[in-house]
Amino acid sequence: MRRNLNYGFLLGGMNMDEKKLINEKNIRLDGRKLGELRPIKIEAGVLNRADGSAYIEWGGNKVLAAVYGPIEAKPRHIQNPTKAIIDCRYNMAAFSVGERKRPGPGRRSIEISKVMSEALEYVVFTEKFPRAKIDVYIEVLQASAGTRCAGLTAASVALADAGIPMIDLLPACAVGKVEGQVVLDLDKEEDNFGEADIPLSVVPRTNEIVLLQMDGQLTIKEFEKCMEMGMNACKDIYELQKAALKERYAVFTEE
Repeated sequence: MRRNLNYGFLLGGMNMDEKKLINEKNIRLDGRKLGELRPIKIEAGVLNRADGSAYIEWGGNKVLAAVYGPIEAKPRHIQNPTKAIIDCRYNMAAFSVGERKRPGPGRRSIEISKVMSEALEYVVFTEKFPRAKIDVYIEVLQASAGTRCAGLTAASVALADAGIPMIDLLPACAVGKVEGQVVLDLDKEEDNFGEADIPLSVVPRTNEIVLLQMDGQLTIKEFEKCMEMGMNACKDIYELQKAALKERYAVFTEE
C-alpha cells in the first residue's frame, strides 16, 4: 500500500505547487531524465573470508553481498537429494535509514529474502550440488529506494565471484509511475510519493523474467512501457556486472 502523505513533509515545508517531483521539462528532482538510471558502481571480491562477495553503490544505496558454499545442508532433514538449497537472507542494518530501524528481520525482510532465493535458484545450476546449501547474505548498509534490486544485482555478482555455475547473471531494476509519467529507477522520494513501483529482474541471455512485483496501479499501456524500459535498463546493468567481474579477475591474474 503506497503512502498518501503531504509533499510538504518531504520537501522541507514546500507544497506541491512550489516543488514537483517532475518539472515541466520532464526533469526529476535529482536532475535525471525519465528513463535515466542513478549512478551505479559495482565491485566484486570485496570480502576475503567469503567464498564470493560484491559491493554495490546505486544512487544513495550501499549494499554488500556475501556467498558461502556450497556446503552440506544441516540439519539433514532440510537436505534436498536432487539439488542445492539457496538460502538468501536480506537485512537492512539499523543505521541504514534516517530513522533508526529495529534490528532483526521483519515481515518485509522475510518476504524479500524469499523472492530473492527463488530468483537466484532459477539461474543457479542447483542440481550439481545435491544435499548442499548455498548461503547468500545481503546487507543493506544505506538505503535510498530500490534496495531489493540493488541487493539482487550484487548477490548475482557474488555468486559468480564464488565460482558457482549459473545460467547467467541477474540484473534487477525498478520502474514506476510518478505524477502520471513512467520513470526508471525510482529514488526515495519517488518511491514514497509516486503512484506505482515495479521491481523486476531478467535473465539477459533469454529475456526470462524471474522477479516481478507491483505496488500501485497502471494502465496496460503504462505497464507495457514499464516492462520495456525496465528490461532495457537491466541490459545496461548487466554490462556493469560483467565489467566488475572482469576487473576483479584481471587484477587477480596480474597478481
